Amino acid sequence: MKETLSLLIQECKSMRELKQIHSKIITTSPHMTHKDHHFLLSRLLFFCAFSRSGSLAYSVSLFRSFKDPNLFSYNTMIRSFSSIKEKMVTSLNPFCLYKRMLASGIQPDNLTFPFLFKSCTIKHEPNTGKTIHTHVIKLGLDSDVFVCNTMIYMYSMCGLSDIALQVLNGMTQRNIVSWNSILIGYLRCGELDRALSMFCDMKERNTITWNSIITGLVQGGRPMESLKIFYKMQHSKDVEPDKVTIASVVSACSYLGALDQGRWVHGYLERQGLKADMVIQTALIDMYGKCGCVERAVKVFNEMPRKDVLAWTAMISAFADHGLADDAFGLLGEMERHGTKPNHVTFVALLSACAHAVQVDRGRRCFDLMRQVYGIEPLAHHYACLIDLLGRAGLFEEAEELIKGMPMKPDEFVWGALLGACRVHGNVELGEKIAGYLISLDPQNHAFYIVLLDIYAKAKQFEGVKRVRKLMGERKIQKTFPGCSLIEVDGQIHEFSVRGSAESVKEEIEWLLNMLTIELKFAGYVPNIIEEL
Repeated sequence: MKETLSLLIQECKSMRELKQIHSKIITTSPHMTHKDHHFLLSRLLFFCAFSRSGSLAYSVSLFRSFKDPNLFSYNTMIRSFSSIKEKMVTSLNPFCLYKRMLASGIQPDNLTFPFLFKSCTIKHEPNTGKTIHTHVIKLGLDSDVFVCNTMIYMYSMCGLSDIALQVLNGMTQRNIVSWNSILIGYLRCGELDRALSMFCDMKERNTITWNSIITGLVQGGRPMESLKIFYKMQHSKDVEPDKVTIASVVSACSYLGALDQGRWVHGYLERQGLKADMVIQTALIDMYGKCGCVERAVKVFNEMPRKDVLAWTAMISAFADHGLADDAFGLLGEMERHGTKPNHVTFVALLSACAHAVQVDRGRRCFDLMRQVYGIEPLAHHYACLIDLLGRAGLFEEAEELIKGMPMKPDEFVWGALLGACRVHGNVELGEKIAGYLISLDPQNHAFYIVLLDIYAKAKQFEGVKRVRKLMGERKIQKTFPGCSLIEVDGQIHEFSVRGSAESVKEEIEWLLNMLTIELKFAGYVPNIIEEL
C-alpha cells in the first residue's frame, strides 16, 4: 500500500488528484505503521509546497495536522516560506517554524540554515541573520560550505560586506560561490573598486562572476571598464558570454554612444547563435537610439515577435531623443491598438519628444491625456519635461504657474529645466532667482554656479560674473568630476579630459580643431568665451 500511494504522489498532476490521494491515506491509515503514514504525509507536504500544481495554503493546513513533525517536515516548510516577501494570513513564517522546531527538541541541520539566511536576505533582516549565525557556530556547522555561502550572501546583500569577508576568511573550504557572493555584495553596495580588486584576484571565475562585474560596472556609471572586462571575457577559455552578458554590454554601449561597438556586439550575438530575447532586443533599440541610428532601432523593433511596454517605450524614447514627435505619437497609437497600456516612463518619453520638437499644444494635450485617459498621476519628472517644453518656447509665466500648482514639492530637475530655459532666452532676472534658490538648497553643487555664470556672461553683466566667481572661490566650489568627452574612432573609444588624453590621436584632433577655428573666424563667428575655473 505504501509503495502504491507513494507512486501515485510521484505521478500526481493536480491538487484535485492530491486531495484524493490524501483521502486514501487517511482511510487506510489504520492499516499502516506510524512510520509509513508519516512518510506518505511528508511526501504530500513536499508536493504541496514545491510543485507548480501544489498549494502553499494546503501545505500549511497539512503541516498543522501533524502531531509530531520531523526535521524533514520542518525543513520543507521553512524552505517554502523562505522565498515569500509578503505576509500570508498565517502565524507561520521561517523564523516561527525554526523556534517551534527548537522547542520540540529537533536539531536543525545544514539544510535548515541556508533557507533561514535566504529569508533574512529577502526581508533585509541582518540582525536576525546574526542571531542565526551564532546558532550555526554552536552546532558546529560553520565549516559547511553550503551554509557559509548563504551566510556570506546574506551579509553582502544587507550591506555588511566586512562581516561577509570575515566569514569567507574563516572558511576552511571555499568555492566559486563563496567568492561570487562577496563580489555581488560589493557591487550591490557600490564598492566598485573593492569589487574590481577582488575580481582581479580571483583564480577561478564562472559566467556569474563575469556577468556580475560587467553589469555592476555599467550600473555604477563605469561603462568603459565594463567593455574592457567583456573583451577579457571573450579571451577566457572557461566561459562563454550569455544573454545577460550581451544585455549589459549593449547597455554600456548606450551610455558611451559607441555605435560601432554596439553593432559589433549585435553581430556577435547573431554569430554565436544566441537568440535575442525581449530584454536584449529592448536594450538594442535603446542603444541604437542613443547612438543616433534610429533606422536600426526601428528595424530591431519591427523584427520583435512580441513587445511589452518597455520595448514600446524604448522605441518611443528613440524617436523622442531625435525630435521625431510625430513618429513617437504615431507609435503610441499603434501601441494602444496592440492592447499595451503606456506607463509613467512612456509619457516621460512623449513629453520629451514634444520638448525637443517645441510642440507646446501637443505637450499640453499629452499631459492631460496621461491623467484623464490613462489615470496616471504625473510625477516630478513629467512636470520637469513639461516645464522644459514651456521654457524652450519662452513661456516663463505659464511655467512658473505650473510649478506653483504642483502637488509635490518641485525638485532640482524641475527648477533646473526652467533655469536652463533662462540661459537659452537670456532671462537674467528669473535665472538669478532660480539659481539663488538652488544654490541655497545645495551650496556645493558646481552646476548651478556655472549656469548662472553663463547667464550673466551672455547678458554681458560682467559684474555678476565676478560676483559669482568670488562666491565660488570663497566656498571652494569645484567640479565633482572633471569634464570629459568620448569619441569613437574605428571601433575604439578614446576619452579626453583634464586628467589626460590619448596622445596617439591628441595631436590630430588639436590640428583639426585649430583648422575649424580658423574657418569659423573667416566666416565671421565671434565666440562667447567664459574663462575656465
